[in-house]
Amino acid sequence: MSHIFKAVPEPVESSSRDLAASLGLPWHGTGMARLVIGRREWVALPDVGVGPLNAKTDSGARSSSIHAEDVELSDDELTVRFTTTNHYGKKIACQVAVARIARVRSSTGKARKRIFIQTTAELPGGFRWSIMISLANRSEMLCPMLLGRRALSGYFLIDPQGAHLLGPRRLLNFRLTD
Repeated sequence: MSHIFKAVPEPVESSSRDLAASLGLPWHGTGMARLVIGRREWVALPDVGVGPLNAKTDSGARSSSIHAEDVELSDDELTVRFTTTNHYGKKIACQVAVARIARVRSSTGKARKRIFIQTTAELPGGFRWSIMISLANRSEMLCPMLLGRRALSGYFLIDPQGAHLLGPRRLLNFRLTD
């Protein structure tokens, strides 16, 4: 006879420390609640005027990136202009302050100089947080944006079997202007 077990979440009345102790697990003081997100989520970048974007969550990547074309760094290296494309194929011209310029090693092992911008990301349901994003040519990638572990750390747990767990793109507060 085979048994089927189904995990059902139930409210917990004890602290994270007490729960960890009852399960025999170490507690590291990181009891902050986390949002469960899928391997892909809808994201908007309202400060830059970009959205919606289908973003891949990748805990194996240190930094986040967004697809950028026609990248032009100002002579003083304080601002950058670039073009990106939203989910609907609309090209969006952006001009943003440069947060930093650093070398990034890709998954293929090649290190390249990348321009980083600091902006606000927004998810369906209205959750907003500040992230650092590098500009990269992601034209060959399925998702125009990648959320790396620095952007995910402290806020999220990833369910690799789920996608768009926080809701459909229509739930983004970001609205196209045009």
